[in-house]
Amino acid sequence: MILNLQHKYKYKMKVLKFGGTSVGSIANMKMVKDIIADNEKKIVVLSAMSGTTNALVEISNFIKNDHIENANQNIEALHHKYVAVINDLLDDEALRQDVEIYVDSVFSFLKICASENHSQLLYNKIVAQGELLSTYIFTVYLNQEGLNAILLPALDFMRIDKTNDPDDFYIKQNLQRIIKEASPSNIYITQGFICLDAYGNIANLQRGGSDYTATIVGAAVNAEEVEIWTDIDGMHNNDPRFVENTHAISNLSFDEAAELAYFGAKILHPQTVMPAREANIPVRLKNTMDPASYGTLISIDFKGEGIKAIAAKDNITAIKIKSARMLLAHGFLKKVFEIFEKYETSIDMITTSEVAVSLTIDDDKNLVSILEELEKFSTVEVDKQQSIICLVGHLVVRHHETHRLFKVLQDISVRMISYGGSNNNISLLVNTNDKITALKCLNHYIFDGVTA
Repeated sequence: MILNLQHKYKYKMKVLKFGGTSVGSIANMKMVKDIIADNEKKIVVLSAMSGTTNALVEISNFIKNDHIENANQNIEALHHKYVAVINDLLDDEALRQDVEIYVDSVFSFLKICASENHSQLLYNKIVAQGELLSTYIFTVYLNQEGLNAILLPALDFMRIDKTNDPDDFYIKQNLQRIIKEASPSNIYITQGFICLDAYGNIANLQRGGSDYTATIVGAAVNAEEVEIWTDIDGMHNNDPRFVENTHAISNLSFDEAAELAYFGAKILHPQTVMPAREANIPVRLKNTMDPASYGTLISIDFKGEGIKAIAAKDNITAIKIKSARMLLAHGFLKKVFEIFEKYETSIDMITTSEVAVSLTIDDDKNLVSILEELEKFSTVEVDKQQSIICLVGHLVVRHHETHRLFKVLQDISVRMISYGGSNNNISLLVNTNDKITALKCLNHYIFDGVTA
C-alpha cells in the first residue's frame, strides 16, 4: 500500500537492493543503471561503494585511539578516491560541480569529526557517510543519463525503536507520505544500512543491514518483490569459496533461507527474511554481473524435500557444562540458561547427556563472566575455534537420503550434532581447521550425482 486502501495495487512496485560491489566501480554503476532503466516503478536501496565502510570504520578507530593525524590522512585518501569517481562518472559540468560541493561537505564533516571526542554516536555518524555518498552520486548520475531518479533520504523515514527493532508503523507512515509528496518517478533511490534511533540520533542496522533495509522498505510499500543484487547468481548449495562446482538453488522457502543466512550464507543478511516473510513478499537474489540469470527465489512455497544447501558459521565457542552431582539435578538446566539470559548471550546448538550439557555461542564478549557463574555449581570445558556446519532443506530429518550426511563421521571428528530440533535443519559442530574438509566431504556424499 502506497497511498490508501482503495489504491492498494495502483502503485505496485519492486524494491531492488544493490550491494557495495554493484556500485563499487564505474563499470558496475553503468550496469546497475541498465538494470533499473526498464520503466517499471521501483525503490532502489544502495550500500556504500565497496571499501568505503571499512575505510570509515578505520577512520573512527583512529579517532577513538587519538591517532588524529592518521585519521585525517585516511580522510584525505578517501576524498581523493571519490573525486576520481566523480570525474570519471559525470560528464555534465554543472552536475559534476554540484556533486563536488556535496562530496567536499561530507569530507569537511569527517574532518570535524576527527577533532571531536569519540563516542558511539560519532561512530554512527562517520560510518553513515558511505551510503549518503553513494546514493547522492548515483542519483545525479542517473539524472545525467536521462533517468528521472529521485533521492528519498532514509533518515527521513527509517527508524528503530528502543529495542533496536524497526519501528514498522513509523517507517510505513513516513515512507508512504514522502513518496506521495515527491515528484512522480519510476525510480526512487534511498540508503541501506542507516537509520535513526528512537531518540532521533543517527544509528544503523549493523553490518550487512542494507539487505534488511530492502525488505523493511518492501513491507512498508507492499512491494510485489524484493530483489537483492550482488556479485553471485543466487544462494549456492555450498560455499563456492571452498567447494568447487557449486550451483545456485532456484527456489527456497523463507524458513530454509533464514536458516542458511543465520548459519553463514554470506549472500543474505540473517534478519532480511523476517519482514518479507511477515508480509508474504517474495525475495529474489540476483547477480549484477549476469542479470539474465534466474537467481534464487525465496517465497512462502516449499519446493522439493531433502538437503538443498550447506552453510558454515565460524568463530563458535563450545562449552561443556558438567553437573557437580552424578546426575543432572532438578533445576540444573534452568540455572544454566538463566546465566546466558543474564548476559544476553544466545545459544546456537545444544545437546544433553545424563550428567552434562554441551552448547555453543557465537558471541564470547561475556564469556569470562559466564564461566565464573557456571563454575559455582559445575565443571566447565571450553573449546574455541569451532564451526557450525548447517544442512538445510524441507523436511530434512524425514528424508530417506539424509543418512548420507553421516558418512562424514568417518572422515571428520564431529564435536556435536543437532538433529530433530527443526524439520529444516541439521547442524554439525567441527573444529574450524576441519571445516573445509567437512564441506567438501558433505558435498560429495550429498550432492554428487544428485540434481537440485
